[in-house]
Amino acid sequence: MAIINLIAYIILLIGGLNWGIVGIFNWNLVEAIFGGFNVGSIIIYIIVLLAALWLIISAIINKGVIRIWPKSNNDKN
Repeated sequence: MAIINLIAYIILLIGGLNWGIVGIFNWNLVEAIFGGFNVGSIIIYIIVLLAALWLIISAIINKGVIRIWPKSNNDKN
C-alpha cells in the first residue's frame, strides 16, 4: 500500500503545480500538452481526483497515518 501512497503523492504534487501555474500565470499545462480541454485532459484530471480520494481513504483506513515507505520490523505502529 505504501507504493500506491507514494504514487498518489507524486500525482497530487504534479496536479498542484499545474493549478499553481493556472492561478499565477493563467496557463494550463495539461491543456497545453493535450491541445485544449479534451478526453486526454479529462483523463488526467480524473487520475488526480482518484489520487486525492485514495489518500483520503488511506488516511481513514490507517487512522490518520499515511505511509510512503513500507513498514519496517522496528516500527511499533
